[in-house]
Amino acid sequence: MRTGIPKLDYVVSKAEELGIKLIVPLLNGNDDLGGIDTYVTNYGGTKTSFYTDAKSQKAYLAYVEFIVNRYKASPAIFSWELCNEPRCEGCDTSIITTWATKVSSAIKKIDSRHLVSLGDEGWFAPPQKAPAGANTYPYSGAEGIDFAANLAIPDIDFGTFHMYPDQWEATDEWGNTFIKEHDAIGKKLGKPVILEEYGVKKAKSDRVKIMQSWQDTIVKGTLAGDLFWQLEETLKGTKPGDEYGVQYSKQAGSTYDEVVTKHAREMKEKAVGGA
Repeated sequence: MRTGIPKLDYVVSKAEELGIKLIVPLLNGNDDLGGIDTYVTNYGGTKTSFYTDAKSQKAYLAYVEFIVNRYKASPAIFSWELCNEPRCEGCDTSIITTWATKVSSAIKKIDSRHLVSLGDEGWFAPPQKAPAGANTYPYSGAEGIDFAANLAIPDIDFGTFHMYPDQWEATDEWGNTFIKEHDAIGKKLGKPVILEEYGVKKAKSDRVKIMQSWQDTIVKGTLAGDLFWQLEETLKGTKPGDEYGVQYSKQAGSTYDEVVTKHAREMKEKAVGGA
């Protein structure tokens, strides 16, 4: 039977060779690359019932056990991520919190050496309220996510959040508020938090200025790190990733130089904890 495991073996071995650390997602909330929809197709149910469906959970946990056991000795593994952007639209937030508690505990029983994260977009739920002038969507709990409750799970080692204000009908300036809100919750709970995805569309004329504003807020605060979405290459046979991609360049003054190279230097000099 054909599987993608040999390809993942190559990625992990190459990361070991180059000294790269990997955040390994064990599932995708979106349909790309074999997400929750794959389990729904094979075991029934829906994308919201997945988190409590016995058949889907048995298969998912078997896969988690296989992957974690296969690579737990690798120095390339930075963390295990339960799911990229898990959502449970219309569900009580306790559904995903309970699911994440069980899965993170199962991983730690297999591999206590590596970190575990949820991989969520970092949305808030009542009683946290949207600040004045902000879209209420990220604060509504509509997607079944409660960032604070999930970060408080004992076996979740650090928090993640994603940020695309243009997709949520929010202002670019609000992005700085969103960053500070997550920073504050991380400090309150005593756990690191990273902005795991963020970006501004290429077509926006002030793209670099906006991203640098967010990065400045990160540097001045106590977030442990950030990962822009996403790196694009110009190698023969490759295609542009999407409308948010940042193309690799060694040219001074390029978008890559301004929002990746320079920011990386700033973060290298920053002590985690904002010191």
